Amino acid sequence: MIAKSTLVGAMLAASLSAVSLSASAQAQPAIIFDMGGKFDKSFNESAYRGIERWKQETGKTYLEFEISNDTQRVQAIRRMAERGASPIISIGFAQASALEQVAKEFPKSQFAIIDMVVNLPNVQSVVFKEHEGSFLVGAMASLSSKTGKVGFIGGMDIPLIRKFQCGYEQGAKVANSKAEVFSNMTGTTASAWNDPTRGGELAKAQFAKGVDVVFAAAGGTGSGVYQAAKDASKLAIGVDSNQNHMQPGTMLSSMVKRVDVAVYNVLKSYKPGLSVLGLKEGGVDYAMDQHNAKLVSASLKTKVDAYKADIIAGKIKVADYMADNACKY
Repeated sequence: MIAKSTLVGAMLAASLSAVSLSASAQAQPAIIFDMGGKFDKSFNESAYRGIERWKQETGKTYLEFEISNDTQRVQAIRRMAERGASPIISIGFAQASALEQVAKEFPKSQFAIIDMVVNLPNVQSVVFKEHEGSFLVGAMASLSSKTGKVGFIGGMDIPLIRKFQCGYEQGAKVANSKAEVFSNMTGTTASAWNDPTRGGELAKAQFAKGVDVVFAAAGGTGSGVYQAAKDASKLAIGVDSNQNHMQPGTMLSSMVKRVDVAVYNVLKSYKPGLSVLGLKEGGVDYAMDQHNAKLVSASLKTKVDAYKADIIAGKIKVADYMADNACKY
């Protein structure tokens, strides 16, 4: 009998060997999407749009792989390095330890990671000021709420998601000092990113307490939150990608985290070290389009844009949960 680990390794090797067989001798970049896949309508999909933009502009091709379980990360990154790919871009904080291991094995190869810091001379780390974008949608939620009660539903309970929560709470309370913020995390394991049923249950529980606007920073779990909001005639706020189209009419906005910009920038100008993208750099923002235009009045947009300008100008400093010992729970 073939061991399960051996079978998984063989399947992974075969998958990677089948990718972009028309690769030229010139080094190609590679992108490794994490759990959820490149069409997750959120974080990974934004990364996909970034590398596709690069492909369309340059006419060049790239290698890719979608992680389906935790055991694949190291092997996938290593296989790309063995193929001479450069730079190799890992999407998501969960790939940090795997990337660090392989980057040490291939010190002459170029690597990048989106959403985490790996301190090695051949790695570019790109992180975001999620708290700044979350502040804006928190203010938007508070100003749109009729009950003065707004909600937050996170995915996996980790410091990064607490960073979203902390920024959201600050924005909500700056806009309305009497606002109440109800918060829940979906879970403590990776499955928390893809549990729409649980997301819907948490949203319904918050609605029962009077919440009428909810922000989900929970990956695929968010789709359950948005559906619950639609069913209850409440408002929801998306995350990472512009998700306004998912439930048009009840999606107040989305806190966009420009992973596409991060990936594109790495490909256009690779720079080892740390890159931090906030409102000023166009790395985070709130989304406006035809799907939420009727929900966001001109006066509301003016107020939110004023907060945005003040943050960029340094007049408002949004505390960072991971750096400022703020909003500790």
